Amino acid sequence: MSVQAVKVPKLVTGLLAFAAGVVDACTYLALFGLFVAQVTGSFVIVGVQLIRLDPSSLIRVIAIPIFFVAGFITAVLVALAGRTRPALCWTLAVEIALLAGFVASGLLGAPFTKPNETMAVVTSVLGIAAMGVQSGMVRLVARGVPSTNVMTSNMTQVALDLAHWTGSAWRAWRHPHDADADIARRRARAHFGQIWPVILGFLAGTICGALIFNAIGFWCPLVSLAVLAGVLTWAMFSEPNAG
Repeated sequence: MSVQAVKVPKLVTGLLAFAAGVVDACTYLALFGLFVAQVTGSFVIVGVQLIRLDPSSLIRVIAIPIFFVAGFITAVLVALAGRTRPALCWTLAVEIALLAGFVASGLLGAPFTKPNETMAVVTSVLGIAAMGVQSGMVRLVARGVPSTNVMTSNMTQVALDLAHWTGSAWRAWRHPHDADADIARRRARAHFGQIWPVILGFLAGTICGALIFNAIGFWCPLVSLAVLAGVLTWAMFSEPNAG
């Protein structure tokens, strides 16, 4: 059974991106440069390790299947939920539970001295799984929302939107009665309106995450938990605008 996507407020998408940015900054600083919000770098690591037979980055190798499994489980949860609000609430609750485990294992294991030590791997797995759930949730349930934890595609879209807006604005200026140019300009502006809260939210999250981590260490992701708890509250009590 498919679930209708909902129109998610820009504040909510910005908060999801902020939470992901905080977690990503924390893992980068605590877990040997690991980015848990996306796995692009893991593909590079796997390719290099296959050639060099270098086993030194275990978590970066298993990050790909972990992210995949998290997305798969998210899709199953959304299908089982059957309706929009339960789908949002269930997936957010799973992400919060994974992040709670991430914080707990991080506090127990930090400071980490080796990337392949048990607690470092457990902490990394929980962080990657949480971000995989968030990524899947946004794609399946949120209507017209860009990725809240992978910024590469978002920055590409911003560049395309700017190019489309510039071209259509030029056409509209040259030909004031060109309806197609006006429609293209509005569409590019609408796309940008969806993306900028996510990009700014993620950037703000990474900055805040780095500052907080330097101050209090692995207590830092509690900020993300608080933010996601707020988003879950919104999901529980708002009226989803499905379509």
